Order: sequence, then C-alpha cells, then structure tokens
Amino acid sequence: MKLLFKNIKELVQVRDQPIDFVAGEKMQELPTIKNAFLLVENGSIKDFGRMQDVPDEKMDRVVDATGKMILPAWCDSHTHLVYAGHREGEFVDKIKGLSYEEIAKRGGGILNSAQKLAQTTEDDLFQQSAQRIEEIISLGTGAVEIKSGYGLSLESELKMLRVIQRLKQKYDIPIKATFLGAHAIPADYQGNKKGYLTMLVEEVMPIIAQEKLAEYVDIFCESGYFSAEDTAYILDAGQKHGLIPKIHVNQFTSIGGVQVGVRYKALSVDHLEVMTDADIQALKGTTTMPVALPGCSYFLSIPYTPVRKMMAAGLPIALATDFNPGSSPSGNMNFVVATACIKMKMTPEEAINAATINGAYAMGLEKEVGSITRGKRANILLTKPIHSYASIPYLFGSNLIEQVYLNGLENV
Repeated sequence: MKLLFKNIKELVQVRDQPIDFVAGEKMQELPTIKNAFLLVENGSIKDFGRMQDVPDEKMDRVVDATGKMILPAWCDSHTHLVYAGHREGEFVDKIKGLSYEEIAKRGGGILNSAQKLAQTTEDDLFQQSAQRIEEIISLGTGAVEIKSGYGLSLESELKMLRVIQRLKQKYDIPIKATFLGAHAIPADYQGNKKGYLTMLVEEVMPIIAQEKLAEYVDIFCESGYFSAEDTAYILDAGQKHGLIPKIHVNQFTSIGGVQVGVRYKALSVDHLEVMTDADIQALKGTTTMPVALPGCSYFLSIPYTPVRKMMAAGLPIALATDFNPGSSPSGNMNFVVATACIKMKMTPEEAINAATINGAYAMGLEKEVGSITRGKRANILLTKPIHSYASIPYLFGSNLIEQVYLNGLENV
C-alpha cells in the first residue's frame, strides 16, 4: 500500500543518513523540510522531499497536510505503565505535606502498588494496562519501554512481564520489556536485602531468560533502596542471563550508581535529578544515554535534571515520561516535551531530539524509529494546523495531534 502525505507545512526530524543519537551542541540541530511530501509504502518510510519533487505515480491514498506538520512519533524509553489500581490517596498526602520517603515508610509508595498487583489477576492487569497503551498511542507515542517492579515476588514479577508480552502481541508498536525486580525491598524480605537480591538472581532471572520475557535489567540505585554494590551485582547477573543493563539512579542522591552503569555499559541511566561533576565526567565519551524524567520532578516537586550543564559537557539527553502511579501518573510525551522546555530550559529542537531519536536509542530502537529516515517504520504523528513546531511546548495544555500513524496506518 502506498500512502502519500502532501503539502506538509514542515516535515520534522528528517535524517537522510541514519544516526544513533545526537549529543551536546548537535542537540540544537533539528533538520526539517518545509512544504514537503512523505511517501509511505507497506508500513515503512519510502521517500520524502520538497513538494516540487513529489513522485508522479498512482497512490492508494493521499492525505493533504496543508498547514500541518509531521514528526516521528514520540519514543518513551521509561515507563511503569503495567500496574494495578491507583494511588490517589498518596497524591492527597503529598498535598498535605508528606514527602515521598515519608509515604513509603507508612506502607505507601512501591510497596502499596506491589500489594495491589498481587491481588490482581493477570487478565485484569492486562486490561488496565491495555487502556494505558491506547491512551499513550493517541497522545503520539510510537515506541515504549515498560518495566516490571511492582511485583516484588517471583509470581508477581513474572505476571507483569507476561502482561508486557501480551501487550507486544496485541499492539503493533515496538515495546521493550525491562525486569526491575530490584525496585524496592518487599515486606517479606525486610532486613534481608541480600536474600531478596539472591532470589531475583537465582530464581527469577533464569525463568525470564528461558521464556525471553525481557530485554533489559534495571535496579533502583538510591539511598534507602539499593547501593552501588547491589547495582553491580544485579547488572552483572542480568548480563549473564542476556539482559542489557539500565539503571534508576541519582533521583535523590549520588551514591556512585552512574559509574557502575558506565562500567557495565548500561544502555541508559535514568532520573539524574542530582548530578555531580564526577557523574557528568563519568558519562563523557560513553555509549550510555542519560534519560531525564521531568514529569516526575513536576509531580514530586523535586529538582529537574540539570540538562543544560550536561549538554554543555557534550552529553546527549533523552526524555521519557516515567509513567507510573506514584511519582509520574501521566504518559503524555507532549507534556514532557513542554516541561523540558519550560522548566529545564531546553529549546524545542533539543527537546524534540531528546523525545525522538535519543529516546529510540535508549530502547535500542534507533534503527527502527525516532526519525524520518528511509526504511524506518512509518510511526509518525500528524499535527493539527500549527504555527511552528515550537507550538507543541508553547501551547502545553492543548492537544495539537490530529492523527497518529503506526506502520503507516491510522490509529483508531
């Protein structure tokens, strides 16, 4: 099937030559074509260019995009969208002045979600998660990573990962699964962190490897949760089971986790709200993608990742939602891009690069999605008529997406 978009006001994130990611000053460069066409054939990007060069051949369908723009669909490399129930009560507690740590000590936080998930059937969990997937697709997301970590037991962690596999089978977008069993210490293992980590490595990881339930392994490296030494233990074991490392790190404190991630060639290090000069130096010249999660900073009223300082040091940045019930209950990448511009002082060009090609890299999908490049999937978003692509962060409360296409097909 041939699908032609014509009279595109501006075709955004055009990359003639494939790239892995952009970093430092290059993040300010966002290649576009004005008054453009885009040709999609059999679900892939076949060709693009200026309207004066539009191909003169029979098309199965033509979409007139006059006044509208086309971007690659957002690439959300950090979510926890497979979860049960909600935590609105904790939301109210935060308003009343309790901190994230105080809520966790009272049995809230991750342990609250783990209890709810244990009581939820796999089918019910799948249905809840399917609704969230459909929501984020409608908001422009065309590739997503989903973590476990609200199970905190062999049975519940596997339940989460199997739900992610079912989502992969139902929805025709790239979905990556991450094993985050080391998200918190469950009630049954309080005072026995070593025993819990050993169980994850010796009992859960072999099943994950056998059933191919995840591509990545992750751990919450943070004071009060898991140390840099714990992180090395989990990443090392994960690699031995064929799982590529990622880390939750530097959300509240810097305890050496970034350096561990670099040592184990982690694909990404995520959160990074607290960054020392040593942390930034450790990431320079590596293939590890720093991922900022501004929705979490917004919701928890904690510092934002110091992206300007990091980009000035030559680092790349990816943006993701951290969609979860406790600290970032939104999967809206448009809001993430807007918040990055408004609160983190990223330019629209930097934020779009971070939310597309760099986000794709943080999921190992840079050859498949994240830019308008010949041969990539036609996972794209068509805006409503807008003045410029800067309208997306500027009009932060408006839905500017007219239609999302996955593999060249309209999302319905």
